[in-house]
Amino acid sequence: MEFSLFYFSGDGSKTQEKKYNLLIESAKFADENDFSAVWVPERHFHPFGGLYPNPSLTCTALAMITKQIQLRAGSVVMPLHNPARVAEEWSVADNFSDGRVSLAFASGWTMDDFVLSTESHANRKQMMWNGIQTVQKLWQGDTVELKDATGKTFDVKTFPRPIQSKLPTWVVCQSSATYIEAGKIGANVLTSLLGGSLDEVAPQISLYRQSLEQNGYDPQAGKVTMMIHTFVGEDFDEVKEAAREPFYNYLKTHINLLESLARDAGINVDLKKFNEEDINSLLQFAYEGWLRGRTLIGSKTTCMQMIERLQKAGVDEVACLIDFNDNFDAVMASLPHLKDLKNICNRKKEEVAFSS
Repeated sequence: MEFSLFYFSGDGSKTQEKKYNLLIESAKFADENDFSAVWVPERHFHPFGGLYPNPSLTCTALAMITKQIQLRAGSVVMPLHNPARVAEEWSVADNFSDGRVSLAFASGWTMDDFVLSTESHANRKQMMWNGIQTVQKLWQGDTVELKDATGKTFDVKTFPRPIQSKLPTWVVCQSSATYIEAGKIGANVLTSLLGGSLDEVAPQISLYRQSLEQNGYDPQAGKVTMMIHTFVGEDFDEVKEAAREPFYNYLKTHINLLESLARDAGINVDLKKFNEEDINSLLQFAYEGWLRGRTLIGSKTTCMQMIERLQKAGVDEVACLIDFNDNFDAVMASLPHLKDLKNICNRKKEEVAFSS
């Protein structure tokens, strides 16, 4: 199992200084301790994730303070952008990082984002697939036909040339159809347990592996990365209580997610009609449910049990979302425990390889 760090829930509405302190210091820690990657999202016009409107800019900044770790977009909302612009920006980031960038692509999930590209929403799925293909071609140095303002087509090559000859590509997957399409193009997969349990996601991962094989790719070469909320410590009960209030606040910021979690549990709710006591009861219910099989919140022992479940489901990498907790000192103090968990997994892998 590979381990990476994922960022999403920083509150972009806050006005304090050093907003990116956790991102910077935890990225340094990951770089120095052999984590695989750091992931930064693209999020617009909302405090939930609002620190991260431009992953190419963020990754270029991270390139200046890291040496070896991969810098990944988690993700680029492809229908919001001209593919040529995506290729240009990320080629710059690839050069600044000496060839360490990777991109996950998404079709977009928030209507408000599409004020940046009002005509693309209706056809956003197909625009994502077409855009991925165009970005990959430009990345490899191919010429692509684009249209100018008059509708005239002309041949385009983008500059600067990137360091990597081929762009490492992920696709954000939630539906079975997207898993299958990702397999058709040989892309890796970035997924989560936001929309379903691991038992529901595992069959989709199998569909992805089948699609890879059916389309001429090695089914085990494709990488499945699972974004998962993470806070690791020594004692489960202590970690559970330390993470409780930050997780409650996180869910309050993203009210749509809380409603989705309630629906998953068979409860149809309209949170606009809830009072504070009702909200708190639902938060407690949701948190206890998430601790049973949807997070890496706990001790190394309990988290190792979750890692083993993820491995059995076909997951290759856990992308540990750490900034749901805005307590800088607490998160930084938890990272050595996460490093220990990573090292335990590596030792188990070495023991299995040696015994075989």
